[in-house]
Order: sequence, then structure tokens, then C-alpha cells
Amino acid sequence: MRDELRADLLEVGRLLVSMAEAVRTAMAHATEALLTADREICERVITRDAEVDDLHRRVEERVYDTLARQSPVATDLRLVITGIQIAADLERMGDLAEHVAKTALRRYPAPAVPAELREVITSMGSVADRMAGKVGLVLTTQDATLGAELETDDDVMDDLQRRLFSILLHKDWRYGAEAAIDCALLGRFYERYADHAVNAGQQVVYLVTGETAETTEPPGVEPA
Repeated sequence: MRDELRADLLEVGRLLVSMAEAVRTAMAHATEALLTADREICERVITRDAEVDDLHRRVEERVYDTLARQSPVATDLRLVITGIQIAADLERMGDLAEHVAKTALRRYPAPAVPAELREVITSMGSVADRMAGKVGLVLTTQDATLGAELETDDDVMDDLQRRLFSILLHKDWRYGAEAAIDCALLGRFYERYADHAVNAGQQVVYLVTGETAETTEPPGVEPA
């Protein structure tokens, strides 16, 4: 691999790791704000989403510049193009963390999560944090085995979402339709965050092995 191309790829990798760290921090803080009704943390998460967007823009600019200057082919081209796809998933993870923070802010000063759902939301936040941490490690180490573990973590998140819905739909739910809708959306935000983490990990596996896997991206429109 030419030295200039190697330097470009190293820079793209560095930016992606920074994105992974940023979206992990964003969701951790958003979950904290959600459970504590902390306005300051909510606003910080919302404001700092611009940093993730800027990193995304820098990845795209570096990739397009590399394509124009280096004209990579075969494996090198795969490395470059996959960087854009990973960045898109990470950027979406940042947006979903922002959605969680905005939900908390919208309900402020009241807590957005009723007592009956605090345990499941706490667990969803923990799984999201674990998955984002693994994405960062996969990007750093290119460990395909670790990337594959994200599928199992995603199954745990799906189970938690089903548990959340069982509580919302139970006859003893006493917080009204508005709170139910907010909590259903929160479950969706965490579930989609996990899906994008899986997709990012699968892209790294593709980089390492050259083999594709089905993504967890379902058809349809995500919450805005």
C-alpha cells in the first residue's frame, strides 16, 4: 500500500474511533439525564451532537479526497468506501442519543421515565454503552470475533425492548397515553442505536474478512 494512502486510511480510522467514543459518551450522558431529569446534561448532549456531525463531515471529506488523489482499487477501495458506511452508522447513533436527551428535556422538570420502567431503561442504557464500547474496540483492533459479539448484545437489547412494551401495554399502566408514547419512542431509540452499532461492527468484519453479512437495518423510516 502506498504511504500516502496508508496515511489517509489511518486518519479515517482515527476519526471513526473518535466518533465511536463521542456517541458512546453521548448516550451514556443522555441516559443519565433521562433518569435524573438533569436539564444541564440534556442540553450538553444536544449541543455536542454537532461535534459528531463535524467528525462525520471530516470522514466524508477525507474519503472523497482520497478517492480523487489515490484512485484506490480492489481491497484498498473497500477500505476507503467502508469508512463512509461506518461513519454514517455512528452519526445516526449520535442522533439517537440526542433524541433521548430531547425526550428528557421535553418532560423536564418531571422525570421522563416512570418508576416501573427505570430498571429496564437503565439496562438498555448499559447495553447501549457496552455495544458502543465494542464498536470502538473493533475499530481499533479490527477483531472480527468481537464484532460478531455485537449480534448477541443486540438480541439482549431486543429482549429489553419487548419487556418495556409488556409494561406499557399492561392493564396496570397508570401514566396515560403521552407518557406511554414517550417511553415507546425511548425504547425505539435504544433499539435503533444497537442496530447501528451492529451495522458498524459488521462493516469492520467486512474490512477484515472481505465477507458481507446481513445488516440489521429494517426497511422503513426511522424516528426523526
